[in-house]
Amino acid sequence: MVRIGVNVPNFGPGTDPGRLRDWARTVEGLGYDLLMVSDHIAVTPDVAAQYPAPFYEPFTALSWLAGITGTIRLGTTVLIAPYRHPLLVARMAANLNQLSGGRLILGVGVGWARQEFDALGIDFTRRGRLTDETLMDVRAAWKNDADYRSGDIPIWVGGRSEAGMRRAVRLGDAWHPLRERLEWMREALDRLKAIAAAEGKPVPAFAPRILLRLTDGPLPDQERVAGEGTIDQVLSDLNELALLGAEAVVLDPFVGDPAETERPETAWQALATIAAHRGLEKQ
Repeated sequence: MVRIGVNVPNFGPGTDPGRLRDWARTVEGLGYDLLMVSDHIAVTPDVAAQYPAPFYEPFTALSWLAGITGTIRLGTTVLIAPYRHPLLVARMAANLNQLSGGRLILGVGVGWARQEFDALGIDFTRRGRLTDETLMDVRAAWKNDADYRSGDIPIWVGGRSEAGMRRAVRLGDAWHPLRERLEWMREALDRLKAIAAAEGKPVPAFAPRILLRLTDGPLPDQERVAGEGTIDQVLSDLNELALLGAEAVVLDPFVGDPAETERPETAWQALATIAAHRGLEKQ
């Protein structure tokens, strides 16, 4: 059965510790399987235009949320791999996994915010290579050094490019595309399988993150991404993703206006609607 998760906004004018706590209790209470958050460190103008401050650092926020949740898995969608030293990533991930009772999923990506890279003193043009090096070093630390022993932390690798899919094949446990159209994902999975065959490696699991935006009337399929439309369209998308082999699907109820973070009830209602139709509610 496909696990269903939620990307919780850990940013924006309406976000504070109390709001994050309410999000966590709502998502877990509705029976969702995963609670995931995003990553930015320096809220530079290019970041702030989409994800304004406050922006809670993901390892810190998830450590706190681990203490006020019970069984829901916790993760990053996605941690920007070049922003932190690999040994810091390995240590923080291992510690969080241990403190949460083995509930962590480490989603990673290369990043996109050039101004943020500049603020952190990191070469934006090397972000792909730095991500590869980070993943290799993190896995080596987990394997070879008892101080970094992690248990079993799945690594989900984001990225829609050929390089991103190759990274998922070589270094990830799952491929984690973000907010794409169903037809695009269907074709991309064929490319992923071809890359895996060429690399002589198994095909990674499929764990997409999709938008969640419910509308009163149906949207044309050619104009919408997965997870957008009427409840029937969204449920059809989830069924189609299951048929494509998804092991998990993360719903992202943030449509794009930072003011949404001050009115989470709209997103909670959408999540409750999905949960009710899929029988996710806890009895």
